[in-house]
Amino acid sequence: MTSPTADCRPRHVLCVGAAVLDTLFRVKAIPQVPGKVLPYDMLQVAEGMASSAAFAIIRLGGMASLWGAVGDDQAGEQILTELQRAGIDVSGSARVAGARSAVSTILIDDDGERLIVPFYDPRLHENVREVTADDLTAFDSVMVDVRWPALALKVLRTARTAGKPAILDGDVAPPHIIDMLAKEADHIIFSEPAAHSLSQISDPAGMVSFLKRQYRQALVVVTAGERGSYWWDEEMGTVAHMPAFRIKTIDTLAAGDIFHGAYALAISEGLATDAAIRMASAAAALKCSVFGGRLGAPDRIAVSALLDEAACR
Repeated sequence: MTSPTADCRPRHVLCVGAAVLDTLFRVKAIPQVPGKVLPYDMLQVAEGMASSAAFAIIRLGGMASLWGAVGDDQAGEQILTELQRAGIDVSGSARVAGARSAVSTILIDDDGERLIVPFYDPRLHENVREVTADDLTAFDSVMVDVRWPALALKVLRTARTAGKPAILDGDVAPPHIIDMLAKEADHIIFSEPAAHSLSQISDPAGMVSFLKRQYRQALVVVTAGERGSYWWDEEMGTVAHMPAFRIKTIDTLAAGDIFHGAYALAISEGLATDAAIRMASAAAALKCSVFGGRLGAPDRIAVSALLDEAACR
């Protein structure tokens, strides 16, 4: 899979938002009643929406920087150390005195579904840095999530003014937060639950049509898991659909984040919308075949192989 850009330098994406220390437990089934459940595997990994997207970009051959926030505690040190070792530039992330780092406990069952219990200390995001065009000079695009809305808003506005792709991971959050950020983005990738919360529509294609009317300035995408991705095709003036890649699902944790990171890199490289969504869908599918959250993010060779295989069917 070659890039249509004129030069061969790796594209650099700024990711803004969540940095979390996750503890993952594999269980046979998610418990439905109170009691004790015994996992048969576990691991700890530093991730979070923006962090996992940044990792996907690194794995696919791009460069990624993270603007997040952690506490001045052991968990914060572990988060930044792990992400830095993964190749992510975390120099723009904050260590907040007196705050606790974000942590999550996650159960993942044998069907790949998960139950997530996250904790975010509101003190992590009380202070918000200024963002100027000069701050974004090194980046080819920005991708923000909904976990640090005040900073995300500044980054989106500055990026659009500077003419850089401004991409929003529109995941579940209070509707007024998603709406505020969506108005400032020019690419919005909604999760199906978030799209439903804004539209009150059950059909993904109907969600896209509704949300495109709300955010006319943006390319609107809705990801719907195994049903694939839906987006507003500007040229055709209608909803387009791409089926999901069929793959045995082991762990869906971070699949959406891998999609967002792959999409941001593809857009930075100049790929057309359908090609960017196809690349992101392949990356997300391959991630689902591996236990370990963002650690399952595939490299460019694996994504290209899946795309080539699908093209030959």
